Amino acid sequence: MRIEDYGLIGDLQTAALVGRDGAIDWLCLPRFDSASCFAALVGDERHGRWSLSPVGEARVSARRYRPGTLVLESDFETADGMVRIIDFMPRRGDGPPRVMRIVQGVRGRVPMKMELVIRPDYGTIAPWVEPEPDGIRATAGPDAFRLCTPVPLQINKGTVGARFVVTEGGRARFALCWHSSFEDAPTMEDADSALARTEAWWREWSGRCVYSGPYRDQVLTSLIALKAMTYEKTGGMVAAPTTSLPEDVGGVRNWDYRYCWLRDSALALEALLAAGYTDEALAFRDFLTRVGTGDPTKIQIMYGISGERRLTEFELVGFPGYEDSQPVRVGNAASEQFQLDVYGEVVGMLFAGAEILGRIDPRRWPRWQKLIEHIETIWREPDDGIWETRGPRRHFTHSKVMAWVVFDRAVRLAERFDFPAPIERWRQVRDEIHRDVCAHGFDRQRNTFTQYYGSEELDASVLTIPLVGFLPGSDARVSGTIDAITRGLGRDGFVSRYSTAQTDDGLAGDEGQFLACSFWLVSALALNGRTEHARALFERLIALCNDLGLLAEEYDVRRRRQVGNFPQAFSHLTLIGAAYAIAGAEGGAQVADSDPLGVSTRRMTPA
Repeated sequence: MRIEDYGLIGDLQTAALVGRDGAIDWLCLPRFDSASCFAALVGDERHGRWSLSPVGEARVSARRYRPGTLVLESDFETADGMVRIIDFMPRRGDGPPRVMRIVQGVRGRVPMKMELVIRPDYGTIAPWVEPEPDGIRATAGPDAFRLCTPVPLQINKGTVGARFVVTEGGRARFALCWHSSFEDAPTMEDADSALARTEAWWREWSGRCVYSGPYRDQVLTSLIALKAMTYEKTGGMVAAPTTSLPEDVGGVRNWDYRYCWLRDSALALEALLAAGYTDEALAFRDFLTRVGTGDPTKIQIMYGISGERRLTEFELVGFPGYEDSQPVRVGNAASEQFQLDVYGEVVGMLFAGAEILGRIDPRRWPRWQKLIEHIETIWREPDDGIWETRGPRRHFTHSKVMAWVVFDRAVRLAERFDFPAPIERWRQVRDEIHRDVCAHGFDRQRNTFTQYYGSEELDASVLTIPLVGFLPGSDARVSGTIDAITRGLGRDGFVSRYSTAQTDDGLAGDEGQFLACSFWLVSALALNGRTEHARALFERLIALCNDLGLLAEEYDVRRRRQVGNFPQAFSHLTLIGAAYAIAGAEGGAQVADSDPLGVSTRRMTPA
C-alpha cells in the first residue's frame, strides 16, 4: 500500500498505523521508540501485523475520524452487506497500552476474518502463544500480550486466527494489551466503555482549540496529529512514529524519526501554544530543563522521548524495507551533529510561551542566560545545518539567521521581564549577526539568500527569514529569495529542500518535495503580500493530504505520492503556520484572539 493509505491511532505514548485494508502494519510497544511488534510496514506479514477484514472481495467505501478525535472508522462494502471497523487506543495514563478494534454490522450478514501475527523485537521473535478462556496469551522474553475477545480463536504455529460473521446491529470486539511478562496481565476494560471514554477525552481536548480562522478543519486535524505524537509522560514529541519510510522509494534515504528533535518539538509546541494549548508547552519546557543538564555545550539536537542521549544508529538485518527501500534503520546518528539553528528554535519557543502566558519563571532565567552566553561563543562556527546533511560543515545562512533569533528574543525577554542580563552586549551581537548574514549569505547579483556563505546553491530554509522577523516580508531581498527558490527548487509548484544534485549531503539518490518547505513558501508569499498565490498553493498542498487529513514528510511529484516517515510533525506544524499567515495577511480579525502575538510580526512556521 502507499504511505497515504494508512491512518494513525495512538494513546499519547505510542501509535499504530492502520491500513486501508484493515491491517495494523506498524506498532511499537510500550513506547514510540520501543522495538516493534508489528513491522509489516517495512517488511511483510512475517514481521508482524494484525489484519481484520471481510472474507473475499471488499472495498473501503469511506474512512474518517470521529469529529475532533483519533478514533478511526473504516466502512467495508461487500456483496453480502457492510461492516464498520472502529480502531482506537484508549488514553493510557499509568495503565498498559491497549489497541481496541470493534467490528460493527451496518447492513446484511458479512463473513469476517482476523489474523494476529505478533513478532516482537522488530520481527525477530515468534512468541509462545497459548489459549486463555477469553482469548490468548503470547509471551516473548520481557514482552507479554493478551488478546481478549468473545470470538472463538484458533492458534496455528504462533499465528492467531478467527472466522466469524457480523450481522446488522451486531458487534464483535477485540482488545490487545501489552504488559511485562514478569507481571500479571492487567484487567481489560470493556471495548465499548473504552470507546466512550476515549472519544470524550479527545472531544474535550480538541474543543479547547481557539483558532477560528480559515482552514480550521485542516488546522484542527494537524493539531490532533501533533498531540498524538507527543509523549504524555515527559512532554517530548517524536518527529514521526515510524522509521525508514523512504524519501526516495527504493533508495537509501531512510531514517528513524521516533525521537524528540528539539527543533521539531519547539516549533510544534509553538503551534499548539498559538491554538490555546499551554499545558503541552509547559510540559516541553520542563522536558528541556531536564535534558539540558547544567552544561550548555552538551545539548544535543535530539533525544529519546524520556531524554535519553545515546541514539546509536544501526541497520536491521533481513528486512526488505518499504517497497525494497533499504536499509531499515533504528537509532539516528544525526544526534551527534552540531546544528546551530536548534538554539534559535528553542529560545523562540520560550519567547512565544512567555508572551502568551505573560510570565516566565525567574528561577529558570539563569539557566537560559547561560545557554545564550554559550551561543555567543559558537555562532561564528560552521555547522551541519537544519537538514542534517552528512557532507562537510558549512556556514549555513539559515543557521546564522536562527542565531540572530536567539539574541533578538533574549533581548526582548530580558527587557519585558526585567531580568538581569548584558542587554547592550546582546544587542550588539544580534546586530553583528544581521550584518554578517546580509553581507555573506546574500547573492546581490541574483537578489537571493543562498544556502551557505559564498555559495550559489539555494536552500528553502531561507524562506523563514521573514517568518522569524529577520527582514520584513515586503523587503526586496525577501521578494527576490521567494522568486529564486520558486524557480530553482520548485517542481510542479512544490518546493525541494535543496538540489540533491548540487548539494553534497553525503547520500546517493534524490528525494521528494519537502512539504514543510512548500508550506513555508505559502507563509512567505502571504507576508510578501501575494495572498492569492499563497492561498492557491496552500489549497494544492492540503489536497495532497490523505482522506484522513494526514501528511508524510515529502511528496514525490514524479510518482505523485507521499514519501518519507508518516505522519510527519514538521509537515503538520507548518500547515498550521501557513493557515495563520494567510489569516493574518487577509486581515487577521478571525484570529485576533487565537494569535496574541500577531502572525505578521512573529514566526508561526518553523526554521
